[in-house]
Amino acid sequence: MECRINDVVIHYAEHGTGLPLFALHGVGVDHRELEGALEPLVADSGCRRIYPDLPAMGASTADGLASNNDVVRVIADFIERTAQEPVLLLGHSLGAYLARGVAAQRPELVAGLALVCPLAQSTGQLPAPEVMVQDDTAYDELEPEHWATFDEYFVVRTPAMARRFRDCVAPGMTLVDQTALTDIFTEWPIEMGQRTFSRPTLIAAGLHDTTVGFDDAMRLLDVYPRATLAVVDGAGHALLHERPRALTSLIADWIERVRAVSD
Repeated sequence: MECRINDVVIHYAEHGTGLPLFALHGVGVDHRELEGALEPLVADSGCRRIYPDLPAMGASTADGLASNNDVVRVIADFIERTAQEPVLLLGHSLGAYLARGVAAQRPELVAGLALVCPLAQSTGQLPAPEVMVQDDTAYDELEPEHWATFDEYFVVRTPAMARRFRDCVAPGMTLVDQTALTDIFTEWPIEMGQRTFSRPTLIAAGLHDTTVGFDDAMRLLDVYPRATLAVVDGAGHALLHERPRALTSLIADWIERVRAVSD
């Protein structure tokens, strides 16, 4: 499906009906990563799940965008165009940074916010690299050119995680408009303002995340006074893939808290 916002075309996938849940993926992939990771967790949630390709990634374009704030405005307009009520907004990594921008700049659009391995304006302290599980048969599921990227992303290196990488992550890696993305990232900071966001929030980080760490996620509690914070052992930046059982409970609780406020 496609939605045009001014000069930008947003490509997206949609499943189910009910309370809208928008899921924003990270950098260098497309909607298929979050779709593959989240659908098993939320298919029975009674939510309408919407997975867009972020501008300059997947099948979405980025014409005229010159900053992350521009991307935030496009996402906000996309949400407003696609949903007729405040939404659940979940982001992973870069998607979490953009989701925070939407909640800060257009809070009326967001009924609840979930930030998974959130990327920040700058990265603070990172944990030392540590592999949780190393199964060398995992690489039998991957093309050799993907081995290094898989190792960089996953700290649980099993055949099941390699299949997740192969099926959900790798397909979008070749569909990035690097020139457009570089132009956007040249103006990196997102205008967050000084206000707190007082609707139900989930902040989940991987204890072994060497991409964004977990210290910055913990500091977000001052901005989100109604947040549940979880730093999950046994996972890194690929938390959504590596510890789905932990996230199933956390996300279900988050949706329940949003519904309690909305009813």
